[in-house]
Amino acid sequence: MGFVKYLTSKEFLVTLISIAAIVVLLIFGLGKWMNSYTHHDEKIEVPNLEKLSLAETEKVLSEKDLTFVVIDSASFNPEYPPRSVIEQNPEPGDKVKMNRKIYLTLNPTNYRKIKVPEVLRQPTRQAVSHLKAAGFKIGKKNYVKGKWKGLVKGLEFNNKQINPGDILPKYSVIDVVIWDDAPDQAILDSIAQLKENPNE
Repeated sequence: MGFVKYLTSKEFLVTLISIAAIVVLLIFGLGKWMNSYTHHDEKIEVPNLEKLSLAETEKVLSEKDLTFVVIDSASFNPEYPPRSVIEQNPEPGDKVKMNRKIYLTLNPTNYRKIKVPEVLRQPTRQAVSHLKAAGFKIGKKNYVKGKWKGLVKGLEFNNKQINPGDILPKYSVIDVVIWDDAPDQAILDSIAQLKENPNE
């Protein structure tokens, strides 16, 4: 009778629940270990992440049980979308183990910003050389009438005046305004228009 009474006691019920919980935990742990052991030597092919955004990269890699780390930003490349993958290590097609980290280099959002050098009142050739050395491209050369022939009067970017010390993206195209004995540009434009439309 004492044994039957113990089987129906609260103490026995607690013991039974504890044993059941331990068994469940052991089964779960064994399952995780078996799964890990089964895939221990399994190799995963690294996907090509070129030009993918970080969100797209995370989705692709998570589906293959891989992770990533951003290690650097390269110089801006206009052929790649901003903040997209421009380089990766390991490379596409390499075989790696599960949970391997893929190291990524991203394309910046734009060219880095640089300062416009002091070129006003410099000879045109010297000023152009300084602008190119700083990382800018030269656009139009606009001539205006003035007494300092051949010297740079001003600079323009997107048809707006800019000054030395202004900050622009690298490789911006800068127009150079040059003093010359020639008539003002507006006069030259008017003459050209009259030639195209002589009856006006």
